[in-house]
Amino acid sequence: MERKTEQPWLHSAMLDGVFILSPPFIALALVAFLPSVFQSSGEIPLIYWLVLVVFIDVAHVYSTLYRTYFRSSEFKGFLLMAVPLCCYVSGVILHSLNGMLFWRCLAYLAIFHFVRQQYGFMRLYSRHERSRPWERLTDTVAIYTATLYPLLYWHFEGGRAFSWFIEDDVLSFPALHIAAISRVLYFAVILVYVMKELAAIARTGRFNWPRNLLVAGTFLSWYFGIVFFNGDMAFTTLNVISHGIPYMALIWVMEAKKNRSEPAGKRLLLDITFRRTWGLVFFVFLLALLAYLEEGLWDGLVWKEHGSVFKSFSGLPQIDDHLLLSLVVPLLALPQATHYVLDGFIWKIKKSPVQ
Repeated sequence: MERKTEQPWLHSAMLDGVFILSPPFIALALVAFLPSVFQSSGEIPLIYWLVLVVFIDVAHVYSTLYRTYFRSSEFKGFLLMAVPLCCYVSGVILHSLNGMLFWRCLAYLAIFHFVRQQYGFMRLYSRHERSRPWERLTDTVAIYTATLYPLLYWHFEGGRAFSWFIEDDVLSFPALHIAAISRVLYFAVILVYVMKELAAIARTGRFNWPRNLLVAGTFLSWYFGIVFFNGDMAFTTLNVISHGIPYMALIWVMEAKKNRSEPAGKRLLLDITFRRTWGLVFFVFLLALLAYLEEGLWDGLVWKEHGSVFKSFSGLPQIDDHLLLSLVVPLLALPQATHYVLDGFIWKIKKSPVQ
């Protein structure tokens, strides 16, 4: 069987295409064709914020549960206990020293996670290739360039009209000469990558569609979300849709395959999710519910910004005391911090079920 001639889909062309590869292109189309709505730096409409931030961005954090705590017997208990404990203690220390220091460290941890996700997808879509070392290196340089150049632009071009979590959490110190050099290298890497692909097609007669769509989507979403457009809605749309939906889809694909290979009745929650016709609805509902509960606590205890959406939490007292905030804020942020850190381990524990 000439498996190497097949496209390396994680599940199928349809599922991969719709839920993993197309989100950055769909998000870019939204921003490009509705400029008056998405390209300004104005405030995000409430319903759009609810769908995008709560039900995609925050919800995708909880999908990690399916690969970790819902399968706790497959992991060393020390890892699942130590990571959140370390994240919380570190968060308390950072926030007690300076609230901005806490948010800045969390923002850069999130950025690292977002960058590494794109590299991880690229490697998954390259798993059947018999490429040469310099070709693999080119792929690696390309995917990191797609993400790191926009971040360098953000830092060295004088800042942007948006933030990652809170205002000014990403550092900015104008250094136009560094930005100019980075820009030249950015387009040089794109040129080298295209030439490498053309040479590979000429040599092998094959074209890796999912890997190239993943790389192209990464270049487009990060460049247009951070560099080309300078609005909060554009950045949030491209950033969240391109990251959250593919991550949830990857969790679903990986865990569904793994669950089907195991005897039924071993884990009730996983059986409900992956062995019932309505399992996908349950999967989405559970993640949305957990995200809503978390954001409700944030709004009730800290922000007090969306009381109309989180009416059940509006009676909670807003915390103003710095010491108490230093205990509560890292606790509310713990699901995110744990997700960012655990994600660096959970894909390396055992051989991936994706073949």
